[in-house]
Amino acid sequence: MENNYIKQFPEIMKGKKILYVHGFGSSGQSGTVTKIREMLPEAEVFAPDLPLHPEEAMQLLRDTCKTFSPDLIIGTSMGGMYTEMLYGYDRILVNPAFQMGETMIKHGMLGKNTFQNPRLDGVQEFIVTKALVEEYKQITAQCFSSVTEEESKKRVYGLFGDEDPLVDTYPLFAKHYRNGIGFHGEHRLNDKVLIHSVIPVIQWIDDCQEGRERPIIYVTLDAIRDSHRNMRSSAMKAFRFLFEKYSLYIVDQASTTDPSLMAEAQWWIQEMVNVPAWNHIIFTNHLNLLYGDYLISPTEDYGADEFMGTRIDFGSDTFKTWEEIIEFFGRLGGQ
Repeated sequence: MENNYIKQFPEIMKGKKILYVHGFGSSGQSGTVTKIREMLPEAEVFAPDLPLHPEEAMQLLRDTCKTFSPDLIIGTSMGGMYTEMLYGYDRILVNPAFQMGETMIKHGMLGKNTFQNPRLDGVQEFIVTKALVEEYKQITAQCFSSVTEEESKKRVYGLFGDEDPLVDTYPLFAKHYRNGIGFHGEHRLNDKVLIHSVIPVIQWIDDCQEGRERPIIYVTLDAIRDSHRNMRSSAMKAFRFLFEKYSLYIVDQASTTDPSLMAEAQWWIQEMVNVPAWNHIIFTNHLNLLYGDYLISPTEDYGADEFMGTRIDFGSDTFKTWEEIIEFFGRLGGQ
């Protein structure tokens, strides 16, 4: 990131083990591994160099899981394909290359290649042959072979970049798993994607593992965007700040006469807030029926004035801007 500053999340996965599975032509010494270690300083991150031959790589990963006992496995690209087959663990698949053999042919990987990152064995070059391509086609045919109902619903998240030029495997993933999430980004991860798309999912998994329930904040859509459908000043800054300590839900009024209004609102939220808003959008005409701790709203309409928790009157003299709301919740420290 700019100025070599990496935002840290010391409370996420504290004292836990993360296995990172790298992509094709990469290694366990990739910049992504370094950034994950810096962002999650209290977690132990292990990232082995994978053998070029897929059966050898899968055996190494299975052996690693037995000895390392990871609390979470994160796989990117080819690593996402391998990670899908490591059943029994909480897993995040980022742009998984479930059709690796076809991808190698499509993107001209036959012939001599150079590893993108240094490897512990010192090898710098490798050759992709047609025989190796067939090996990858055979290994990818084993994907989704042991998916359970629990894994489909709870243990596996797929993250898919909306500008990925290399792979597009969301339809394959969605046939077997429930938690497929689009994010704004390309095939390779960068700091922005890690912080705003991957870290939120890791936080959800960590909370689930710990049985952790965060205080709930409901935010009406009118508090986030103005009458011109533009994001209010500092609203996104506040949302990301609050997300680290609270369970956030975005709420808008349901329309019984024009469903397109709700579709437009949902599209806007997913486009602007993106991953943190996934599965956290509510449409209702009765804010007073929501169970939670705080409601941030500029209106008293549809039950806001009868909300049973603490109502933050956005736009009032006390909470005129999002900066004042950030200051307020900063003093609360997650309470």
